[in-house]
Amino acid sequence: MAEAQRARALDVLRGATLALMIVVNMSISEALSYGPLLHAPWHGLTLTDVVFPTFLFVVGAALSFTLPRYERLGEAALLMKLCRRSALIFLCGYLLSWFPFVRVGPDGGLALLPLAGTRILGVLQRIALAYAIAALLLHYGRARAALIYSGAVLLLCWWVLAQWGDLSLAGNAARKLDLWLLGAAHLYQGEGLAFDPEGLLGTLPAVVHVLAGHAAAGLVQRRGPGYESIAKLLMAGLLAIALALAWHGVLPINKKLWTGSYVLCTVGIDLCLLGLLVWAVDLRGWRRGCAFFEVFGRNTLFIYLLAEVAMSLLWLLPLRGRPLFEQLYAHGFQSWAGDKPGSLLFALCFMLVCWAVAAWMDRRQLYIKL
Repeated sequence: MAEAQRARALDVLRGATLALMIVVNMSISEALSYGPLLHAPWHGLTLTDVVFPTFLFVVGAALSFTLPRYERLGEAALLMKLCRRSALIFLCGYLLSWFPFVRVGPDGGLALLPLAGTRILGVLQRIALAYAIAALLLHYGRARAALIYSGAVLLLCWWVLAQWGDLSLAGNAARKLDLWLLGAAHLYQGEGLAFDPEGLLGTLPAVVHVLAGHAAAGLVQRRGPGYESIAKLLMAGLLAIALALAWHGVLPINKKLWTGSYVLCTVGIDLCLLGLLVWAVDLRGWRRGCAFFEVFGRNTLFIYLLAEVAMSLLWLLPLRGRPLFEQLYAHGFQSWAGDKPGSLLFALCFMLVCWAVAAWMDRRQLYIKL
């Protein structure tokens, strides 16, 4: 696959994933959002539950192009690049969880938010760790190590979940591990108790998405964007989904625990999506609407960070005694469109503002790679 072809197919998938990620993250509340734009309460799968693993999948697909370039620089330079990029992404995620860094004290002055209560893990942190582990596996062990790791880690995590807890929110092994290693104060508190859906145990099978993306993109590179590649991607995807549904009977599909059945199901969906995109964009030359997502796909991590910071500010800044986020929604959308339609339109408009920033950067060829 030529570089231009590769970039177009990958950027469309990556950009569509980012656009959907921004929309679902703009949910004002569960009651005011449509079901597909919410995570499954526990077991199960919604459209939103596919977004994060697809993000990891395209990270792996891009790695199939960048890793050979890094390897040509030599061992020391490769390790330096991998460590620096992973550390930078992890740091950005950590700072995002600590943002806005200060709070208003009792005397009206500003006080630094204590690190003792800062969430350590998160979306960007999982991306950083999964990227680093996958890159090292592929560099030192190639496809064989990736295959062995994928099978072993899915079975190992299944065994850990079965042996060291149950599959409930309060009693699962992943939560127990994070509480032991990190402490309750450093975990996500949005589930009603200390539990991190981006915790340590779930990060290990999340690496499989990166490895799968690398393998899928590598197949298309070797075979070209033809019907053989497309057929293999679709068949592998459908097989993975079938195995996930069979496994679901004993190990439920669960995004927050990142179960093996969830991994297989979402990897299968991503393989099918990539196959369809290769067919439509690279093979058939479909261009309508692609440019919109390509713009998002060229500054993905930066625009994601920008969106998260902007969302945080909208919730933090007060206006007439309520967060600016709620005021904009209530008076700009809910008042004339209704509850759920207004919430969706608000999210779409916010996403389009982020796209406008990405388009401005693209026109000036400003590409910020974390």
